Amino acid sequence: MDYLPIFLDLKQRNCLIVGGGGVAARKTALLLKAGACINLVAPALNDELSRLSKTGGIVHIPATFDPDHLHGMALAIAATDDHSTNQAVSLAARQAGIPVNVVDNPALCTFIMPSILDRSPILVAISSGGASPVLARMLRARLETLVPAAYGKLADYAARFREQVKQHFTHSERRRLFWERMLQGPFAEMVFSGKEQAAERYLLAALTQEHDSPPSGEVYLVGAGPGDPDLLAFRAMRLMQQADVVVYDRLVAPAILDMVRRDAARIYAGKARNQHTMPQASINALLVKLALEGKRVLRLKGGDPFIFGRGGEEIETLSQYRIPFQVVPGITAASGVACYAGIPLTHRDYAQSCIFVTGHLKDHSIDLDWAALARPNQTIVVYMGLLGLEELCRQLIAHGLPATMPAAIVQQGTTPNQRVLTGTLSTLPANAAATQLKPPTLIIIGEVVTLHQKLAWFHPGTDTPS
Repeated sequence: MDYLPIFLDLKQRNCLIVGGGGVAARKTALLLKAGACINLVAPALNDELSRLSKTGGIVHIPATFDPDHLHGMALAIAATDDHSTNQAVSLAARQAGIPVNVVDNPALCTFIMPSILDRSPILVAISSGGASPVLARMLRARLETLVPAAYGKLADYAARFREQVKQHFTHSERRRLFWERMLQGPFAEMVFSGKEQAAERYLLAALTQEHDSPPSGEVYLVGAGPGDPDLLAFRAMRLMQQADVVVYDRLVAPAILDMVRRDAARIYAGKARNQHTMPQASINALLVKLALEGKRVLRLKGGDPFIFGRGGEEIETLSQYRIPFQVVPGITAASGVACYAGIPLTHRDYAQSCIFVTGHLKDHSIDLDWAALARPNQTIVVYMGLLGLEELCRQLIAHGLPATMPAAIVQQGTTPNQRVLTGTLSTLPANAAATQLKPPTLIIIGEVVTLHQKLAWFHPGTDTPS
């Protein structure tokens, strides 16, 4: 985070703007909307600022900038086209400990102005850190269509009844659940459609029907997909914002974990080979314990929870304790990673079937149905197979697959760190060792691998050829 986003209360506070042109006029209008008292320093003003000066909307100081103009100011903005003047304003404000913004010059700023979506009292500020103001404005324009103007009215209603709801519910979690239900349900729709009296009656009726008892818990078993946050389901993102606590695995990408509600507690339950932070039985017990405490628990798993994710074991335990749960599928690694690597898992000319297996070693061997795997016109996808890669390739060759069968390993698929290593059953183990690939990886074996060079469309780095 390059900048800390904050919201300043400038009501009835003196602010200095240096400049008299169109840019200064835009900044003046913005600060006036925030209730600031504007002192504007400029030898001359454009027509818009002149009108404001004549009506008493601003105090015009017809002069060039002097550091004394900063006395008593809460904030300063330099909006001239003269670099030396802007630089002087920045230096003087810094020395005086006054926040300063120099338009279109982040290096001279101690704060930058975001692009603002105004649904007062709801405000959304978007910033690119000065890297691309145009992109920030584009994002604001997109949000304009997603956030109705009535959200401000909805916030006003919440403020009106906030104290009454607080007195009714002594449990903070119970209050939050009540407001989440109100702000996402019929009450909100009534406010949006202008039915204000009906909305008020609905909220008060709901309040009298609610009892101040500890909330009941629930578990959300959510597939986080293979790594790219854009592949998350809408439902997954909604539940990620509702959870009180998240129990997450090693394969959940940091970018996805950052999308969880910021004040949710985080519990790491990752597993690596011979390094189980928390055994599966303990994870099952933890989910039960948290839910019985009334928590809404997000169980966040890489890929899909029902494909080598032990999701079935976890909800089986939850069912035994009659704990409510929801399951949100995720894009499994086989599908997502193969797609980003440009390797279709099935293709009419190469493979009419696909099989998923896990490559966990057991007593230094891989216990798989080799005869079933070594069939023609089939794609094999191996999860967690990097450590046993040499044995995997040897067994497949021994059971009938040609040593020249194309094979690939994809490391950290769908992420900016994706690497694709291609080869054959005979060359892949040595290539993987030489390249020093590390988990998480996915192994794909079959003629479809030959399509990688032709169909690869995701290029975060450089592929490693055979």
